[in-house]
This record gives sequence, structure tokens and C-alpha cells, in this order.
Amino acid sequence: MAGSEEAAPSPDHGPSNLALRWMSSLVLAPVVLVITYWGGWPFVAFWTLAACIVLWEWSALVRGSSGGTRTLASFAVWMIAGLLYAGVLLIGPVILRGDAALGFVAIVFLFAVVWGTDVFAYFTGRALGGPKLMPAVSPKKTWSGAIGGTLGAVAAGLLVVGVAGVALTLPLAGVALLLSVASQGGDLIESAIKRHCGVKDASHLIPGHGGVMDRLDGFLTAVLAAAMVGLWRGGLAAPAQGLLIW
Repeated sequence: MAGSEEAAPSPDHGPSNLALRWMSSLVLAPVVLVITYWGGWPFVAFWTLAACIVLWEWSALVRGSSGGTRTLASFAVWMIAGLLYAGVLLIGPVILRGDAALGFVAIVFLFAVVWGTDVFAYFTGRALGGPKLMPAVSPKKTWSGAIGGTLGAVAAGLLVVGVAGVALTLPLAGVALLLSVASQGGDLIESAIKRHCGVKDASHLIPGHGGVMDRLDGFLTAVLAAAMVGLWRGGLAAPAQGLLIW
């Protein structure tokens, strides 16, 4: 989710906007969890739709860019990158959910890590402040928020898999940490892209969050990392087990 610490009160991110963010999350999260539980074609259809919207938002950013992407060659390169970006958002979740044994648990674990990163980073950063993480890209994010978000994400991820009966191990905690860092990296990447294109939000489809791309930036990089780990250890037959069983 974009801007876990960027929601600090400002002319554009005041209390009313924060309330919209939370209300949107409370509506969307149960829907996503139910679709994830169903799996099968509803799950594939959901992520196909999400990927198509992200690609649409990406193309709109590039077309309206004030950062020098208007030449034909530059536009083509950016659109190829957009296809890869949106493709990861579709392929990554489908690969992990396709594991009949632990696919659902793996996706919920991923949600817990990404959402935990956002929530804990927001509140830790607001409470502690301190040095900025990457001010040239995302001026309101702090090192305290990044560290707090990572620690909270590890705890949230381990809680989910522990409840599901997966053995809690040190390597699994390391995976949660890796995915949290990947999620924060995705947030910063999208911030850099939007800054390059001279826009604040990818779109205005989700009240308080901006666009689908804004909402899923951290998830995209985290699911890429998760799928790579899962495929490396479990292959196509058991990627979720490869991710979670150590």
C-alpha cells in the first residue's frame, strides 16, 4: 500500500482522508480474503482485473507524464515495463495460490506481512519520527517507521502461519523480514515513478488510497519475492510449501 507514512495530516492527507483510507480498507480486505479462500477462477479473475487496472493506470501516468516520457521510443519502453509490472501482479499470486496444500495460507501470510508493514510503519513513524528514509523519493517516510513496519510485519506474518499450524522457524521469520523489505521497496519504487511522471496518485478509484497501483505497490514486489522463493524451494508443484516450510 502506498504511503504508509505519507498519510500524515497535511492539506491533502488530513483526518478525513485518513478515515477514508481505513473505511476503504475495512471494505476491501474482507472481499479480498473471501476471494482468496475460494481460489480457482474467482481468484484468477480478481487478479486479472487488478492487473488490467494497474496497466491502465500505468499507461495513463506515462501518457500524461511531465518527466520526459512523451517520445515514441520512451513511451514504448515505459509501456513494456508496465506490462511486466502488471504481469507480476497477476502471475505471482496465481502461482502461490495454485499450491493446493498451503496456497491459501501463503497468500494470507503475504497479506499479513504487507498490511502489517503499512500499519506498523505508519504508527511507528508518526510516534517516533526521526531521520528520513529516502526524502528525495518519499519525504515523509522515516527510518523509525521502516524498522517498526518490518518488526510488526514479521510478528503479523508469523502469527498467521502459526494459527494455520505451520511450524515457526527462524528462516520463516527471515522470509517475513525479506517480504516486508520488498514491500517497502515497492512503495518507494512507485513513489519514484509517480514523482517522475509529476503526479500524486495513480488514479482516484479507491477513496483515500488513490489508485489500485497505489494500493498494491508493496504487495506487487512482495509477491514477486515470495513467488521466487517458493519456486526456488518448492517448484511449480508446491511453491507455497517452498515459501513456508523450512
